[in-house]
Amino acid sequence: MTNQFSLAYLTVLGCPPPEMTYIAAKTGYDFISLRPIHMGVPGEHDVSLTESRTLLCETKKAMADTGMKLLDIELARICEDIDPKSYQPAMEVAAELGGRHVLSSVWTKDRSLAMERFVELCELAKPFGLTIDLEFVPIAGVSTLAGAVDILTAVNKKNAGLMIDVHHFQRSREKVEDLDSLPREWFRYVHLCDAPVAIPESTEEMTRILREERSYVGEGGIDVASILSRIPQVPYSIELPHAKRLKELGYEEFARQCLVSAKRYLNTHTVDRQTEEIRKID
Repeated sequence: MTNQFSLAYLTVLGCPPPEMTYIAAKTGYDFISLRPIHMGVPGEHDVSLTESRTLLCETKKAMADTGMKLLDIELARICEDIDPKSYQPAMEVAAELGGRHVLSSVWTKDRSLAMERFVELCELAKPFGLTIDLEFVPIAGVSTLAGAVDILTAVNKKNAGLMIDVHHFQRSREKVEDLDSLPREWFRYVHLCDAPVAIPESTEEMTRILREERSYVGEGGIDVASILSRIPQVPYSIELPHAKRLKELGYEEFARQCLVSAKRYLNTHTVDRQTEEIRKID
């Protein structure tokens, strides 16, 4: 099967969705991953797709012009002070644009609350034909693979899944073997990037790299191929925020280099999912 790639929002932080769509098409991506849910982070685009019908129509036109498809939207955070129903407008937008998945993460230590609200998210997404894909983040409430598996197993929802970010997987010190026993249907897409192999000792430094200085695939020290070998072949969403490079190269060239490096890495490594062996091509 041919690898498919999505341009994730954080890679081109602040780029308006229509422009992002044209850039993704021009640079060779198969999908886009959009953020119609405001996060209130520096550099975020001022107007959301849920707030501007004009922006939504422009994005639809860009997708029609290019044939670009929407892979997923983000980020449906589970927190004490956010009502899951507030994400419904973003789900409507995702459905209108032909999206498939909604990325979610848990930012509370209250397990009961997390499960209750995750179930609610799944129920809200069901009428739109969307899945809710849970991502564990090393700085979040659910910060490990075991924590994510615990929630998914407990809620047992057909439209719930697991989204592995290779950065988070390595930073949480996970073992690739632990992916083997998980239901294959949980995996629908993966976040692809790289980072220095040394795991930062401070939360502040881990957060800084996570948000603004990830590496091109193959440039860092994460054994990306070993992780991918344990996951069914799914689209790779390149989430690779790097503030300095984005500023120097601009949206289009940085998006291109992110994809070029990912393809180069995958072309020089064999990901054998049948025998789960990795070999470097000399």
